[in-house]
Amino acid sequence: MADQEHSYDFRPVTEKDLPLIAKWLREPHVAEWWDDPEKEIAEIREHIDSVSVEPLIVELDGRPIAYLQSYDPYLEDDHPYADQPFGTLGVDLTIGPPELVGAGHGSAILNQFVEELFEEGAPRVIIDPHPDNGRAIRAYEKAGFRPIGRRHSQYGDVVLMAVDADEDDDENLGD
Repeated sequence: MADQEHSYDFRPVTEKDLPLIAKWLREPHVAEWWDDPEKEIAEIREHIDSVSVEPLIVELDGRPIAYLQSYDPYLEDDHPYADQPFGTLGVDLTIGPPELVGAGHGSAILNQFVEELFEEGAPRVIIDPHPDNGRAIRAYEKAGFRPIGRRHSQYGDVVLMAVDADEDDDENLGD
């Protein structure tokens, strides 16, 4: 299991990372939930210089272990999640190496990253797993996300999940 003492590093994706991400996208545990790797890599390449999407590599002890992206639904025309509170950021996470799946890294990465987004002022963070992706949904719930509804959009059928910054504050009122 991932030790909660792990500290993950988040760095921007570069062109040099794309072959590794493409390899991860072909892994069965990833391919089941993502589109064609060539299409996905083309989109990630576009996101490298995007203002609305921030593509990141997650590293553990200097080793790349996951692809993470955050996005602002308000910076994209007609984004289906622009009905969320202003300032909400969305995230997507994929653990790359198959041997690291199910070891607790997903929820630990999200706990750390979401806390950073809250510190930067985001009031809410959302994530949108496919309803059949039970492993991801459980990991996201472990990281504090709760289902807030089902959606169907250009991104497919999803369970929209959210965690709010003020939920964190409520827990600390007695401190």
